[in-house]
Formats: sequence, C-alpha cells, structure tokens
Amino acid sequence: MTTWTSLEPASTTVDPGSSTTVRLRLHNTGDVVDEYRFEAVGDVAPYVSVEPPSIRLFPGTTGVVELTFAPPRTPDATAGPHPYGVRVLPTEHPEATTVAEGNVTFTTFMEVRAELVPQTVKGRFRGRPKLAVDNLGNTVLTASIGGGDKASDDLSYEIVPSNVQIQPGRAAFVDATLKPRQITWAGSKQERPYELSVRRSGFEPLAVNGTYVQRSVLPFWMMTTLSLLLALTITGLVLWFTYKAPVRTLAQPKMEQAAAAELPQEPPEQPTEKPTQEAAPSEQPEASGGGGQEKEPEEEEKKVEKGPLPITSEDKPNLFVQFAQVRLVAGANGCKLTATHTVGKLDDATQKAVKCFQESQDSKYGAFSQLVKNDGAGNIGRSTMTALLASHFAAVKTVELKPGELSPEVLWARNALLWGTQAEIDDGDMDLAVYATKANIDYLRKGIQPKEKPSQGLFDRIKEYQRQFQAEQTGVLDELTLNKLKLGWINGQDQPGTVIAKGWLPAPID
Repeated sequence: MTTWTSLEPASTTVDPGSSTTVRLRLHNTGDVVDEYRFEAVGDVAPYVSVEPPSIRLFPGTTGVVELTFAPPRTPDATAGPHPYGVRVLPTEHPEATTVAEGNVTFTTFMEVRAELVPQTVKGRFRGRPKLAVDNLGNTVLTASIGGGDKASDDLSYEIVPSNVQIQPGRAAFVDATLKPRQITWAGSKQERPYELSVRRSGFEPLAVNGTYVQRSVLPFWMMTTLSLLLALTITGLVLWFTYKAPVRTLAQPKMEQAAAAELPQEPPEQPTEKPTQEAAPSEQPEASGGGGQEKEPEEEEKKVEKGPLPITSEDKPNLFVQFAQVRLVAGANGCKLTATHTVGKLDDATQKAVKCFQESQDSKYGAFSQLVKNDGAGNIGRSTMTALLASHFAAVKTVELKPGELSPEVLWARNALLWGTQAEIDDGDMDLAVYATKANIDYLRKGIQPKEKPSQGLFDRIKEYQRQFQAEQTGVLDELTLNKLKLGWINGQDQPGTVIAKGWLPAPID
C-alpha cells in the first residue's frame, strides 16, 4: 500500500438545497512521485464534487482535497444517513487503489401541495370533487384530510380515505362527497364555498378552497312549463263549467182553440233527429277547450338548446379539426397522424390520433388532465383544443411576452387562452380564433409565424385564466400557467361550452 487517507470529519450533516464541505487528506507512503485521481461512489455520488479532481504528490508528502456535498431540495434527496466513498486511483500503482469511506446525513424538509379537481362542482343532492395531495418533501408524509367551512355549516362531508401516508415524490388522491343539509326544491342555484384541509402534526393545516354550486331539484324552465300548463288547465276548466250553449226553441205558436180541438186524435209531432243536429253548436266550447290543452306538448318542448361543442365525426369538415390534424401530423405527445385522412373531417384516422393524444395526456398528468372525460374519446372540445395549442410550448417553462415588443408566440398564447377561458364563444371570439388558428396552421406547415405585439387584453386574459384556478394573477405565462394549459384545464371543466357565433365551424384552408 502506497497511500494513507483520512476524512475530516468522517460524518457530516447537510440541508437539502444547501452544501457542506469535508476534507480528504492523502499521504504518499511510496517511494516514487505519483498522481492521484478521485471518484465519488455510492448513492449520493451525483451530489458530490471533488476539488481538485487530481493531485500529484512526492514521496512522504501529504495533500488535501475538498469534497462538497450539495443535495437538491427535492424528494430524491431522501432524509436520513447515507454512506459514501471516495475512490483514490494512483497512476503509478493502479493496483493500490483505495476507498475512503464516510457518512453524510440529509436533514428532513416538508413540502406539500394540494389541489382540488375540479375546483367547482355542481349538483342537486351531492358533489364529488377530488383532492390531489403531492408530497414534495424528502420524508414520508402522514396526514389526515378534513372538510368544513368557518363561515357556515351548509354542507356535510364524506372523505375517503380520511388519512393518507405518501412516500416522497409521490401523490395521493382523496375522494370527497359534499352533501347539502337542505335540499333546494325550486329557485335559483346557490353557491356554497367549502374547504378541504391537509392536517399534519406540528404544522398549520394546508387549506384548499372550492365552490359547490347547488342546483334546485326543479329547474327554472321546468317551473315555467308547469306554471303554463297549470294556467292552461285552469282556464280550460273555467271555460268548461261557465260556457252556456245557445238554446233554440222548436215550439210552435198555439193554434186557435177550435183547431186544437180537432187534433187530439193525432199524435203530436215530436222533435227527434233535428234537435240533435241543431244542438251541434253546443259542442263548440269543448273543441275550444281541447284546443287550449293541445298546446301543452309545445310548452314541454321548450328546452335550452345545447351548444355545438365538442366537435364530433358528425360535424362537417372545418378549420379547427384541420388544425388538430396538422398538429398531430407534426407529432404531439408521441401521437402522430400518419394514416390517410380527409382534411378538416374528424374521420376514423383523425379520431384515432386525437384519442391517442388525449389518453397520453391523461396518463401523463393523472387526475389533473381529463381530456377524455371532458370532451369524449376522439372528439375535439375546449380541453383538447387548449392542450393541442399548448403543446407548442412543450419545451419551455416560461413564455416571455413584453409590452411593445414583437413576439411570434402571441397568436399561440392568445388562441390557447381563448379556448381555456371562454365557456361561451361569440362572434368576436370566433373571429379571433379563426385568425389565430389559420396563422398556427401556416406555422406548422410552412414555418411561417407572424410576430405581433402583446396587447393589454392578452395580459388581462392571462390574469383571468390564473384567477380561475386561484393562482397569483401575474399576467405572465409562467410554468404553472403553461402546465394548466398543457393539461387542458378550462373554465367550467364539467361543461361542454356553447357557441353563439354565426360563423361556427369555418371551412378548412387550402
């Protein structure tokens, strides 16, 4: 053996996200000048750096190198002791390789994130949100889940499971059932705020706020229809009982006394069929009353028309399906449209590629992405359109948009945010969507992307989108906002959306 090593100190402690240093002393006990290289080994080797990486020592001399431990503040830096080693490799005597062994302890840190999916639930008798709990710390998370509202006691809560134990870097999903204590039979809907909290021993509860929209059992349109039917029924009954048919007498004037005396032997003429025919006008009121009742089916058919979203295979070829085809031909989330397809038509080949994109997105983001649930497998709705547009930003974490500066990303951001924020698309929204979609198609096919200056309206729309999932309203397309767009999060997750624009489903472009 030609070397002697010593670690100072042999054991140390470091906080994830910071660093600490250990000295390695090396003594050349051989009789020749030798050069030594150093390699960190063990599970924590990725977090260890050696400076300098090699030294040259004369016989009988001692050198010092520094080992710097810098574990990241992530779940990968698991809390607790970790043995490590530093391999010393002599150049002149490689057979005399030695390993200096020590121990480093990573301290514990806790970081928890919770999110409601969806944030707003609707129902008449119950609502069923999910609470996603992420353990971003480096130790096992043990917590209980509770529900309540400090302001009122309008809801009861059923939470399964009520206690969770989550490994570092993993997530758990908790099913919650909200039940109103009083049923609303008629009237307008009621918004009832609620709160689910993650409770840990020694820490303040982590609260997540949501809204339960309680609908009435009998919706307004049904109450209106029933009221009209009742009014018609009462009107018909009143007409039935109060109508008096005109009476037409068949009596003849009395004959003279003498003539009357000569007629007793002949039976008097009795009205038979004629009165029946004459009485026919008395049936007219019944027909009138029945005519009023025949309007009831017309009243029952008065229902709110459903909007044309999502786009399905039944719809005619259009610009938005053409964009999805061009995007999938270029590839998105590993899903590529290669089969022959009809431009702008949601045919079998296109539906297969769209379904692949949806399932890939849902698998990647778990319960946070619900493209198939929101739009239906293979259909193109607001969620799928938002996610397809946002896949343009797959390689970036933040989109820099500065007032007054031209940027090629303005049209992509504006189009994705329009689909993500607008639950109702009118003529103005449609004009904007068509203009931006055509520009996006040109970029994907020809690499042509016009540059525009971001308007104040675009920054306001970013803030509106951030406000909808209770993020800080910075007006910046930061990593959190982009992630929401990429997973297809939209305003009103459980609503298909409506289109009142006259130019719905514009034709594809050449």
